[in-house]
Order: sequence, then structure tokens, then C-alpha cells
Amino acid sequence: MNGTRLEELRELKDLKSKDLANILKVSKSTYSQWEHDKIPIPTKRIIQISHFYKINIDYIFHLTDLKKEINYESDIDLKEIGKHLKEIRLELGLTLRELGEKLNTAFSSLASYERGEVLIQSDILINLCKISNYSIDYVLGQSNDKYLKV
Repeated sequence: MNGTRLEELRELKDLKSKDLANILKVSKSTYSQWEHDKIPIPTKRIIQISHFYKINIDYIFHLTDLKKEINYESDIDLKEIGKHLKEIRLELGLTLRELGEKLNTAFSSLASYERGEVLIQSDILINLCKISNYSIDYVLGQSNDKYLKV
């Protein structure tokens, strides 16, 4: 797992775990496991959390220390996300198979993500952004800034 700032962000808002669980419509146990890095947070939920706190996803996942305010909510556009994923792969100069090996995932899954058929799994997305220096917020269509800023 990658570690998050979920606990810190929740405490800054003076909320309890159960409050966030209710807001996100998940069990307290599930939210607690996300906060303590026991299970990956689904990508759709990552976006939801980002919108709740109105901050960039890259900051939530310690990919940057630059905390940016995000004041809009955008729909999940699988085709646009797929386009960004392919852009990253091509910039890295890798085939689907080579990237799959680097990310320890099936190249057929990566192909489905690139075609915009399914939403990329969060753990794969985070690892891809770490190796490429691309912003998760950019990949998910939450920002126009392509690269991570430290």
C-alpha cells in the first residue's frame, strides 16, 4: 500500500471515522481499513474523497507535498482516462506487456483501461504515477497539470 493523509485530513475537519464512512456511504470498518492502509481505496472513492476535502489526490497519497484546492467536481470519463493512460505508456516507451510487467498486472487489464472500458484500479494507478511522475489528478481528469510537483 502507499499510505495516505486520510487520518490527518479527517482530524483537521474534526470528524470521526464513522462520520466519513457515513458521508461516503461505506461501513466504518471499510473506511478504517482505507485510512490505516489495510486495503486499497477504489478509484471512484478516491475521487469522491478528493471532492469532499476539495484537495488534489496527489496530496492525499503523499505523491506531493503541494496541497492544491480543487473547487470542481467532474464526472468520471473513462475514455479520457484511457487516453491519459496510453499517453503515459507511450511517453515511457513501453508496450502494454512491458508496462504490465513493471506494474505486476496483466497487459489485457491495461488494454481495457486504455480503451476506456473499465476504471483503472487505484493501486495500479498510484504505482503508474509514481514511475512516470504523472499526476493522478491529471490522469483522472481532475487537473490540467500533467506532472507531479514536489
